Amino acid sequence: MEEDQFVGTDSTVVQTPLPSTEETIMTVEENGLANATRTRVSSALILFCWNCDLKMLTEIGVVVVVGILGLAYQATKPPPPKICGSPGGPPVTSPRIRLSDGRSLAYKEKGVPKEVAKYKIIVIHGFDSSKDVNLAASQELIDELGIYFLSFDRAGYGESDPNPKRSVKSEAYDIQELADQLQIGSKLAGVSLVVPMVNFWWPSFPVNLSQEGLKKKLVQDQWAFRVAHYAPRLLYWWLTQKWFPSLSAMSSNPPIFSRRDKEILTKMSAIPDHGQDKVRQQGVFESLHRDLMVAYSNWEFDPMDLTNPFPENERSVHIWQGYEDRMIPFELQRYVAEKLPWIQYHEVPDGGHLIIHDSSLCEAILRALLLGEELSNM
Repeated sequence: MEEDQFVGTDSTVVQTPLPSTEETIMTVEENGLANATRTRVSSALILFCWNCDLKMLTEIGVVVVVGILGLAYQATKPPPPKICGSPGGPPVTSPRIRLSDGRSLAYKEKGVPKEVAKYKIIVIHGFDSSKDVNLAASQELIDELGIYFLSFDRAGYGESDPNPKRSVKSEAYDIQELADQLQIGSKLAGVSLVVPMVNFWWPSFPVNLSQEGLKKKLVQDQWAFRVAHYAPRLLYWWLTQKWFPSLSAMSSNPPIFSRRDKEILTKMSAIPDHGQDKVRQQGVFESLHRDLMVAYSNWEFDPMDLTNPFPENERSVHIWQGYEDRMIPFELQRYVAEKLPWIQYHEVPDGGHLIIHDSSLCEAILRALLLGEELSNM
């Protein structure tokens, strides 16, 4: 403790006497208590301010996380489809039937009149296509054999209403209702599957075979199929994000086409493709994306457990596959044919994915289905 205390007032210095010993002791004790009190108050203020900062940071963090989750949810939530015939939706320009669940299914008739046809064929279009798909068969062959063609837009494609509950079975029921309402006939006379899709997760596929087939795909396609299988709710975001490539088939990526495919595409480009602009008009989610979700989901049945629909071999089932198809691995189609020996398997040595658009092959496919003819040289 200092001996003297000085208080300055302007330029005058005044010396004050020291307090007594008793006063000094009391002053020290009071000062100590005051300092301790100030220290505790200061600490409390510091802790209070720190707690305020933590609370504020926590609130900010919660807001940021909620915002990110909200944006993520919006990114994964597809926009509602533009239903044909609804306010703001595309117009209905094709004939349609009303299905038992209330949906409408658009269809198209080609070939000879149904009433005089010898053969009636229902054409089921593939991925990113529609009822307006143009078969490469000549009019001469169609007239010669008397073929009536009935094609339709699958759910969500073209002018057919979307089906949010679409499944493999619902697709089959749609075909059945279409055939019944248009009185095509109740008896199946044959089936021809041209480069049909395969699900890499069908349980009967050996794991090494299916994984090898998957690894042959472009990396971007491998991931798209995995998302469709394991996390279908994220598929819309995956296929619409711009950070990296998603699915090559949606952008007609040249590497997915074989040499013969490219030749076919060159010829097709010279022919007007009526209706192609309507394929995705109701939105890509209920058409293309829903296709992938159904195709690569866990099916309700195993295709390798199917039995021959023609036990007396009065008719036949065919699979046509291109050896150079870069979309559907031929090894998996071979395995299916081996497991189901009642299927007639045809492998085109230099064929790609677009063999149905090759006029000679298209006619060969029709003759094999309708007349049982075999093509000796493909």
